[in-house]
Amino acid sequence: MSEKKECENIRKSLIYKTAVEYGDYTLNHVTGCSHGCKYPCYAYMMAKRFKKVSSYEEWLQPKLVDNIFPLLSKELPKYREKIKTLHLCFSTDPYMYGHPEICRASTQIIEKANVFGVHCSVLTKGILPIELANMPLENEYGITVVTLDENFRMEMEPGAAPMEERIRALEALSEQGCYTWISIEPYPTPNIHEQNLDQLLERVSFANRIIFGRLHYNKQVTAYKGYQDFYNTCAKKVIAFCDEHEIDYHIKKGTLVE
Repeated sequence: MSEKKECENIRKSLIYKTAVEYGDYTLNHVTGCSHGCKYPCYAYMMAKRFKKVSSYEEWLQPKLVDNIFPLLSKELPKYREKIKTLHLCFSTDPYMYGHPEICRASTQIIEKANVFGVHCSVLTKGILPIELANMPLENEYGITVVTLDENFRMEMEPGAAPMEERIRALEALSEQGCYTWISIEPYPTPNIHEQNLDQLLERVSFANRIIFGRLHYNKQVTAYKGYQDFYNTCAKKVIAFCDEHEIDYHIKKGTLVE
């Protein structure tokens, strides 16, 4: 491998402030994602637009940033007083299924951030390790769940962890007293996949928080007659369920429109 190839995933910075509505600061320590989500994937579209990857095939070959920990040692003291929550991750998956080296790096990042007094939030379509229950601080651990149908999961998230496995891993952390959350986003319209939202909500009712959001960047959504009424109904159902079960919730912008 050439020297240029070896150095191409060196970064000048890692932590940055995010404009995501429920975010604060974030880092993305991997380029690409082998989960290969087909909703489509906004992270992939942005990576291709800004020429971080040239193709879907390249995106599916994730690469760890080479200088993660030197950057963290430099940036955590700088940002520690500003960060409310350091999120892993908006542009990749920190617990990428089938990539133990990425999972190990993510756990080490969380531990290092906690040592500096920085609280972390995690979102994955992979398997969260039970070791996260032993971190120095109380972090927030989340998974994406848009369906309980494994056939649909395999179609839309072909490289991600099986749905029930990721739910059980999060449930195990919940049983250890960890704060857990669920992202039901991007939720599909019935013409893409018809399913029972009530059953999904019941399965994840152990979580402390639920985030619900519509599917964007997909022409099938707007082709569905009454799609906004559908999302309004779903969002209200999530709100009512969370109120009844004393679960915190957040409805993503553009999902509930009245």
